[in-house]
Amino acid sequence: MPQTVKGVIARSKGAPVELTDIVIPDPGPGEVVVDVQSCGVCHTDLHYREGGISDDFPFLLGHESAGVVSEIGEGVTNVEVGDFVILNWRAVCGECRACKRGEPWYCFNTHNAEQKMTLTDGTELTPALGIGSFAEKTLVAAGQCTKVDESDPAVVGLLGCGVMAGIGAAINTGGVTRGKSVAVIGCGGVGCAAIAGSYLAGAGTIIALDIDDRKLEWARELGATETVNTKGMSEDEVVAAIQERTNGFGADVVIDAVGRPQTWRQAFYGRDLAGTVVLVGVPTPEMELTVPLLDVFGRGGSLKSSWYGDCLPERDFPMLVDLYEQKRLPLEKFVTERIGIGDVEAAFAKMEEGTVLRSVVEV
Repeated sequence: MPQTVKGVIARSKGAPVELTDIVIPDPGPGEVVVDVQSCGVCHTDLHYREGGISDDFPFLLGHESAGVVSEIGEGVTNVEVGDFVILNWRAVCGECRACKRGEPWYCFNTHNAEQKMTLTDGTELTPALGIGSFAEKTLVAAGQCTKVDESDPAVVGLLGCGVMAGIGAAINTGGVTRGKSVAVIGCGGVGCAAIAGSYLAGAGTIIALDIDDRKLEWARELGATETVNTKGMSEDEVVAAIQERTNGFGADVVIDAVGRPQTWRQAFYGRDLAGTVVLVGVPTPEMELTVPLLDVFGRGGSLKSSWYGDCLPERDFPMLVDLYEQKRLPLEKFVTERIGIGDVEAAFAKMEEGTVLRSVVEV
C-alpha cells in the first residue's frame, strides 16, 4: 500500500520550503523504500529551491542521507530489508561506455526510481538528485543504496554528497599522496572535506584559503597546516601566498572548491609546473573563463573537473565509514547542528550566513 509521510518541498522558485504530506508508492522492480534517519542540508538543495538546477517544480528536497531499507521491489539483490544504507546519486548502470571500459565512477547513465513520489492530490514531485530525502521515507533505485556498517546516520550520511565530493576531489581526482603539497580555495563543506581527504592521504603542506576566518579555523581542525584569509587580495596576491608557502614553486595540487573564473585562475597559476588543478566547486551557466593558451601549454600538468569526487559508492562509502569508526577520519566535525525536519528553511539562512559547516536533519 502507498504510504503518506511528511516531506519538505520547494513549490515554486524562491518561495520558502514547505513541510507537507507526500505519498510514497510501493517499490516497483529494482526500487527500494528507505526509512530516512538523517539528511544533510546542502547548497544543492538551496539551488533547487532557487530554480538554479531546473524549473521542474515542485521539488522534494534533500539528498545527503542515511537510513534503513524498509521495502524492496522485485529483482532487488544488492540490499535487504533492515540494511543500514547511505544514499547516493551515482547508481551506475554497468552498460554505458564508461562502465564498460572499467571506469564506473564516470558512469554516464546513472539511474533513479521509475515511479514518482507525489503530493496527496497526485502532483508529481521531482526528487533532488533523484533522491528526495527531506522526508520520513523516500523511494529510490536499489543502486542508489550503499550498504555500510551501522553508524551515526547524521555523520556518515554526509558521505552521500558534499563530504564525498571533497574527499574524492583530493584523493580520487587530484591524486594526492604522501608528501604532496595541496592548496584548497574555499573552505565550506566541500573544501574542508578536500582538506580532510588530503590529510588522510598523507599530504605534507596543506594550505586553506578563504575570506572567512571561521571557515579557516574549521579547515585547520580538519588538517590544514597553513591558512590564508584572501579577503581583499588580488588574484596575483593569492597566487603569491600559495607560492610563499611552497618554497616559491606552487602547490602540487590546487583544488578550487568555489567554482568561479577568478578562483580557477588562482588555482591554475598557484600550482607548481606540471601540477594538477581540480575544479570541484560548481560554476553558474553564464560564467566564462579566459586563459592564454600558451600558459596552458607551457605549465603542463593536468586540468581536471571532479564529478562527485569521482567516487564509486560501493567502493568508497564502506571504506570511509570504517576509517571514521577507527577514528582516523573525523567526519563528526562536519556536523555543526542537528535539527528537525521542520527547520530546513532556517538552516538555509544559516548556510547563506556561513555560520554552519553542515546542518543535519534527524528524522
